[in-house]
Amino acid sequence: MSNRPLPILPGATLGILGGGQLGRMFTLAARGMGYKVMVLDPDAASPAGQMADIHLQAGYTDPGALQRLGAACAAVTTEFENVPAASLIELANYCRVSPGAAAVAIVQDRSHEKAWLADNGFATAPFALVDSEAGLDAALAATGTPALLKVSRFGYDGKGQARVGTLEAARAAFREFGGQPCVLEGFVRLEREVSVVLARDDAGECTLFPVAENRHDNGILDVSIVPARVPDSLAQEARETARAVAGKLGYVGVMAVEFFVADGQLMINEIAPRPHNSGHYTLDACVTDQFEQQVRVLCGLPLGDTRLLSPVVMVNILGDRWRDGGPHWDALLAHPAIKLHLYGKETARAGRKMGHFNVLDADPDRALQLAERMRGVL
Repeated sequence: MSNRPLPILPGATLGILGGGQLGRMFTLAARGMGYKVMVLDPDAASPAGQMADIHLQAGYTDPGALQRLGAACAAVTTEFENVPAASLIELANYCRVSPGAAAVAIVQDRSHEKAWLADNGFATAPFALVDSEAGLDAALAATGTPALLKVSRFGYDGKGQARVGTLEAARAAFREFGGQPCVLEGFVRLEREVSVVLARDDAGECTLFPVAENRHDNGILDVSIVPARVPDSLAQEARETARAVAGKLGYVGVMAVEFFVADGQLMINEIAPRPHNSGHYTLDACVTDQFEQQVRVLCGLPLGDTRLLSPVVMVNILGDRWRDGGPHWDALLAHPAIKLHLYGKETARAGRKMGHFNVLDADPDRALQLAERMRGVL
């Protein structure tokens, strides 16, 4: 007997908690497939709210807003991992919710996530959990120095983390973070960073997108190269490890697993219970993109084909580009194989993700060269 729910078909209303760029791209995918979309986000100018049929401007724990969302929607999903698990539990009283609260609760907290990975036999960089300043001495002994001190909750894109080389520096960073629980991560001999985006349905069927090779700048994803320039055996290991993580979590939805490649070995860095920045290449380079896949798994539909149609390089566009008369869209749009995606954010700030572009070419080296050139021109 199949575990798949009855499919939710076009014409139904889908809900999403979170109104940022991931919610915007989900909304565009859902509306293109014939669904209505209701977004819950407190920001009046949220990128997803601009595209939705209904934007509920309220907090994620607002009882009235949750009741309205749950009553109006056939199913609800999320665009970021810091949605309170209690809100997901409340919504499940009204409608289908994917991903579920239990899986999100594990991966939205770095301490829980690292402990869960270790308990389930997944390789990670050396780490230690820190819940008090007094525990820093033993933590540093376990990880060695230098190390990264990261807050357990609400850190992303390089925020909420500090490189520390001494006990004094670790203490200062811990105090700067308000003494909240942290994870201390040891450094490894990093060769590359790669990621796998996947979708897993109620019956346990899993489809995986091609492996992306990622470069970061100041903790923010800068460029993704697909296919990743790693041996086939390592790419396959990354895909199978990501599949195993999703299976162990009992995850239903779209998720990403980020890896370090160190000394030729894979180590899991983080799990993201949602579509992922490193999967934005799928919008133009795959038969099914990660946001259509999110709609499909949420609605109990068969998962889409994830074949790569062309090598591709994705480049993030940050708010820093809105200086000196930029961005220079004319230079970018002069190239027919470049696909631009802007997120509709009203204010550009340094480090803020404003959009991205994908460069497609049958020759992956040529795609990377053009992407690097446009990155400089923009």
